[in-house]
Amino acid sequence: MTATLERPPAAAPPRPEPVRWRGIAWTLPPLLLVLGFAAHPMARVLTESLDSETGSGLDNWSGVLGSELFRTALWRTVQIAALSTVGCLILGTFLALVLAFVPFTGSKVVGRLIDAVLSLPSFLITLAFTFLYGTAGAVNALIARITGDTDGPLNFLGTPLGVIAAEITFFTPFVVRPLLAAFTQIPREQLDVAASLGASPLRVLRTVVMPEAWPALLAGGSLVLLLTLNEFGIVLFTGAKDVVTLPVLIYTRGIVTFDLPGAAVIATIQVALSLTLYCTYRFVFAKLTGGSRAAVDDKI
Repeated sequence: MTATLERPPAAAPPRPEPVRWRGIAWTLPPLLLVLGFAAHPMARVLTESLDSETGSGLDNWSGVLGSELFRTALWRTVQIAALSTVGCLILGTFLALVLAFVPFTGSKVVGRLIDAVLSLPSFLITLAFTFLYGTAGAVNALIARITGDTDGPLNFLGTPLGVIAAEITFFTPFVVRPLLAAFTQIPREQLDVAASLGASPLRVLRTVVMPEAWPALLAGGSLVLLLTLNEFGIVLFTGAKDVVTLPVLIYTRGIVTFDLPGAAVIATIQVALSLTLYCTYRFVFAKLTGGSRAAVDDKI
């Protein structure tokens, strides 16, 4: 009896290690783009803020920070951004609930119109407000014709209230869209079961709908806060001379009075404020929602 010896299977050849330079080659172009289009301009702004023909570059900072106009503009910017964000959250939540859960004829058309606002420049909303609610607008003309008064009662566009109303109108879709995406993820069975157990619509909204949608609400509100904090076109086109925000002050210092170091100081503060808010949002959102944040971002 002869025994046959089987050869052991030949070992597979070792797989070549990936070449590291390929990863570097793929990483380098976007890194250069970020450095060229983001980091370098911000570094230039910071350098310009320290440029002073006489004395230390910190004189520019002390002069701006000690200015009453700067402190007023900073407070006005935060005030308008906060109130506009609150208004967008209230109006956006109401519109999203109606579009998602209240069937009516033309709901799809309303949704498309809300989406269309996202593609428009902000100054068009301001022009529309001027034509409608300005001192010589259509609404004032109609009221004057009815009452017989020569002047209409509406004269708010040149005030902070007019700026806030225009920003709420323009930025509300940024809250509606993520909320609608979140509402579509709620199983219809949950709503039916809650209703069959005798829960009122308000209780269903409080206990079933909003707990699922609040991460999207937080994301939309944070985005609106960042956008309104840096809004320039709406404030400029309303013609509100007494409403001075940080973007308007940067424009005035840099373009009107040619105070480039002073404008660079305010621009640096504006960038730092925006980055701080963004980093705070990312940190808080990640802590509160855990792994669900990425899913919400995908919905948006």
